[in-house]
Amino acid sequence: MTAEPGNNLEAEGVLNPATGHTPDGQLYLLPRLVANGNVSRVGLAAVELEDGVPVGVRREGVVLAPDEGWERGTNNAGVEDPRVTFVPSLGLHVMTYVAYGPLGPKPALAVSSDLREWRRLGPLHFEYQPDLDTDLNLFPNKDTVFFPEPVPGPDGEPAYAMLHRPMWDLGWFREGEGVHLPAGVTDDRPGIWVSFVPVAAVEADLRNLVHLRQHRLVAMSEYPFEELKIGAGPAPLRVPEGWLVIHHGVTGEQPEGFDPTTQKVCYAAGALILDPDDVTRVVARTTEPLMVPETEAEKVGTVGNVVFPTAIEEVDGVHYVFYGMADAAIGVARLDRLT
Repeated sequence: MTAEPGNNLEAEGVLNPATGHTPDGQLYLLPRLVANGNVSRVGLAAVELEDGVPVGVRREGVVLAPDEGWERGTNNAGVEDPRVTFVPSLGLHVMTYVAYGPLGPKPALAVSSDLREWRRLGPLHFEYQPDLDTDLNLFPNKDTVFFPEPVPGPDGEPAYAMLHRPMWDLGWFREGEGVHLPAGVTDDRPGIWVSFVPVAAVEADLRNLVHLRQHRLVAMSEYPFEELKIGAGPAPLRVPEGWLVIHHGVTGEQPEGFDPTTQKVCYAAGALILDPDDVTRVVARTTEPLMVPETEAEKVGTVGNVVFPTAIEEVDGVHYVFYGMADAAIGVARLDRLT
């Protein structure tokens, strides 16, 4: 998918899509559509297949826009980088997205039964955890995505789990404030965390899905292709060994602030396997990237040299990864299991 000529809502690109199936089985992209001024909306586009292979899209409009005050700042606005997980036990598609509001990027949540009508549950709230000696709500946070089924929580009770990536530098908001790390964390690079919501709390009131607790660090940068930071991509996929998490790793130079056009970076894709009985534990990970920018569309765009996986779907027994290309277009790659 590339930006449609003459479409003002896509003037600065289409990228980083979520995906989902409607009740009739149709596969859809929910792409981030970027208008002039870096104002993002979430669209809906039916995926067109040829011989079972995704080859194009048919646009069906916008399903989420920065209509709420907390999704808009004085000089910025946006609902960005959606991740959608269908959760069978809830019978709902759960969308996490970045609300680019008055205090920068903050994670938020909406739910839908049909991908077209979305009910906002509001900004995510991270319960205070004394042993971290900080409030996770202070920090910008991105790359949020839910597991598709309940998992054992740290207390042994079944819970819905969400991956996320806090960013510890508060200098963007208050000059000179700098980095504030949680207790026990010594590396200031953004890494992958997980937080939980007890199943019982969600069964009592769906709105509790935004109230996350029992925060744990899952993974930090370890290998050269992850030198600057890592972050989760698509919803975790259950495989025989555990939960497969496709993630991105970043190298290069990243100035302060949130303007992507100032970055001189390379985004590549790797993978983690998380223990199915304890999703805070990494049991395996790739030492080299699975995918790096190689094509012209991946190398040249709003931010060059970016492959940014955000969704996995199975079509006729084959898994496909949908990903952002250079912050300007959307690509798809076949994901094969090698034995």
